[in-house]
Amino acid sequence: MDTIKWGIIGAGDVTEKKSGPALYKIEHSELMAIMRRDEAKAKDYAQRHNVPKYYTDADDLINDPEINMIYVATPPSSHKEYTIKALLAGKPVYVEKPMAMDYAECLEMVSAADNAKQKLFVAYYRRGLPYFRKVKELLDSNIIGKVLSVDVKYIRPASEADKDVNIQPWRVKKDIAGDGYFFDMAPHTLDILDFLLGEIEDAKGYACNLAGYYQVSDTVSAIMKFKSGATGTGLWCFVSPEEARQDTVTIMGMNGSIKFNTFSFQPIAVVSGHQVSYYETDQPEHIQQPLIQTIVDELRGIDTCPSTGVSGARTSRIMDMITGSL
Repeated sequence: MDTIKWGIIGAGDVTEKKSGPALYKIEHSELMAIMRRDEAKAKDYAQRHNVPKYYTDADDLINDPEINMIYVATPPSSHKEYTIKALLAGKPVYVEKPMAMDYAECLEMVSAADNAKQKLFVAYYRRGLPYFRKVKELLDSNIIGKVLSVDVKYIRPASEADKDVNIQPWRVKKDIAGDGYFFDMAPHTLDILDFLLGEIEDAKGYACNLAGYYQVSDTVSAIMKFKSGATGTGLWCFVSPEEARQDTVTIMGMNGSIKFNTFSFQPIAVVSGHQVSYYETDQPEHIQQPLIQTIVDELRGIDTCPSTGVSGARTSRIMDMITGSL
């Protein structure tokens, strides 16, 4: 491919700024069409983003001969269906995270990509961001020595919408999103740990609903073991008091530690002896653009994307192990 001509299935909020504009701002990349079931919303999106075509049926977009790359940006419950349809139509796919509802669905998607001889990418875009690339650079420089362990904490209060069954967001509906906010937020951290420290070999955990606001888990704890031998712990809680709010990842090595965040992008802190060094990076206007750039480059044969169906499936496997469904 010389020019990547994208079609988006599910042009919702995530595509407004995080990803959609990158598809037409990157060189050799064009956003040709979008699909939303609501025609008025589809037309409005197309007009605002100067997209030539819009559809209300995903099959029509997938079968558009002008489109040679599909971006699946729907909720997780339909990721497998649309991804496999697009792959069978002979088109590579970029699918939002989490990759699917569970590890088994991910394996079906990877198999479909292999059988269709098409590429499959997953929107774990932190792998492309300068912030996490800097963390990897520091780790690879051996600044903290051999990695021993990692500790993850992501803690935040429930929103008012979370507490109201009449207006609860789709992310807490099990049939649409899996096991709640854990499936929405935790995979970003688990995937970036796979990128930074190598594959997670084993994991166990407890997934609980303690506040009773919705039916899915609101508090999850985990232990992990990496193939390297390093171990890890994690705590995700979505019903905490405001004063307990936290977003930290701490990697401890034999000669020091690195502390950073998954979501808030505070300066990266490296502690060695009595010295603390801080590192800051600029964030792109469209947070998915660096990863999307690698996809465009790979499809043009000049680079490799670090987030694939295979790596995305590994993250879903660990989530299933933590929640006890695998």
